[in-house]
Amino acid sequence: MISLLNALPGAVAQGLIWGIMAIGVYLTYRILDIADLTVDGSICTGGAVCIMLMLMGQNVWVAMFGAMLAGMAAGFATGILHTFMGIPAILAGILTQLGLYSINLKIMGKANQAINVDKYDLLVSLRFIKNVPIYKNTILLVAVLIVVMILILYWFFGTELGCSLRATGCNDRMARAQGINTDFSRVLGLMISNGLVAFAGALLTQYQGFADINMGRGSIVIGLAAVIIGEAVFGRVFRNFGFRLFGVVLGSIIYYLVLQVVIWMGIDTDLLKLLSSAVVAVFLAIPTMKSRYFSNRRK
Repeated sequence: MISLLNALPGAVAQGLIWGIMAIGVYLTYRILDIADLTVDGSICTGGAVCIMLMLMGQNVWVAMFGAMLAGMAAGFATGILHTFMGIPAILAGILTQLGLYSINLKIMGKANQAINVDKYDLLVSLRFIKNVPIYKNTILLVAVLIVVMILILYWFFGTELGCSLRATGCNDRMARAQGINTDFSRVLGLMISNGLVAFAGALLTQYQGFADINMGRGSIVIGLAAVIIGEAVFGRVFRNFGFRLFGVVLGSIIYYLVLQVVIWMGIDTDLLKLLSSAVVAVFLAIPTMKSRYFSNRRK
């Protein structure tokens, strides 16, 4: 039990970092109604760009900004494949993700790049969880970044441009009838989403101390799990758009806490991906099962 309690702060920190990625997934999955698989590649792109810029002597904030721009470029590529070339969104995401594998290898020069927290001024790190000044605590810093990010997104989606993105995802034909350029909205939404995902990748790279070519594999499942769990647990409580984004972050934290408990119980870690996919499948099936169950009872 003591080992579990000692591991919980780390699980919360990871949940917060992946919560940023989950917000990006939420924007495409719920707002734009697009299943975007680019995130499996763009999260690694963000980590790769961040670590290489820092190894070249750049400031951590410059490196993270560069990572976000790289993620937005990945989202732009997916958006162009989908809108301009007419490729279905899910296939466009797969194509971009596949291309990013080679690009990430070229960025890092090899499959894995490490960065030493003692030699570089990292913003977050696994070492900054306990016994550090409060202003350096990883959990606090990432939480503050998330609050600022949610406030910016809440403001943006209240603007005319933000509302056009929401209208595009809600009803594409009606949005076009109102004079909204839906193709532009989709590309912009994908860029914002993957920019956030790459930003999360930059934080994750610093937290774990390395970037790996396979670090993004299965991240879409984690993002979906956070979104689905957040909606299932807090959906009736959080009605406001900003609070829904906050609920997604809480869903990510719950996911990692459950994962930590599962590991503590001694379940084979090789089965964690299978467990994650099963959790997502169950939560995705719940609305359908509810509608069938209640419709049968009405009949």
